[in-house]
Amino acid sequence: MVTSLFSASFAHLGDAVWRADELGCAAGATVASGHAALDAQLPGGGWPVGAINEILQAQSGQNEWRLLLPALRRAAPGPVVLVGAPHVPFGPGLCAQGFEAQRLLWIRAGAPAARLWASEQALRCSEVAAVLAWLPQVRAEQLRRLQMAAQEHRKLLFVMRPAQAIAESSPAVLRLLVASPLAEEGAPGDALQLHILKRRGPPLTQALALPARSARLGALLALRVKAEEVVRDTGGGDALDRLAAAA
Repeated sequence: MVTSLFSASFAHLGDAVWRADELGCAAGATVASGHAALDAQLPGGGWPVGAINEILQAQSGQNEWRLLLPALRRAAPGPVVLVGAPHVPFGPGLCAQGFEAQRLLWIRAGAPAARLWASEQALRCSEVAAVLAWLPQVRAEQLRRLQMAAQEHRKLLFVMRPAQAIAESSPAVLRLLVASPLAEEGAPGDALQLHILKRRGPPLTQALALPARSARLGALLALRVKAEEVVRDTGGGDALDRLAAAA
């Protein structure tokens, strides 16, 4: 009864009122993640721009590119700044998946304070399209400062943190926990297991399974498997002709 009266009293406000049991609308612009199953669960249908997108995982440098590359291809033109990336990006591999490696700007910073400073300065740069920051040691008040900079300058910001940070408070509007490979029965062996920990909407109790490989990469790998099978079966004699027919 009380719920019905409350809903009726605010009915005239329409979409301006967000109910906690419904998926909320994005506060600003979004960039599609490139994963249909994930976009369906995100307010506004994509990664929020002008806010922190927090990615938690057990081992840094393992799943970021698989998860974020489709969105980075869709982002506004301009440099993509990497702050404290654990590994040197493999340019040819990124180019093969449709991303121009020349857009990357890798900032090598080890100290936590240096990473925070570099991330904030990158967010304030008008030409920068997105910032990816690896911040294994960061406090909530420091994240709020990055949140304010991303909001003020309307930047796409991803912060990578260890899975142990799941119990810590965070001002991020979106928090995800990513694991790979997904070994649960009936799930694809190359899938990413994705838990949405925080969003503007009801909790998502079931994990999402996202393909770890792009369609293009999957096709290339499948073609390679066919080539190996043809060579093995024929001894290499007419392998190329049979491979062309199979493709």
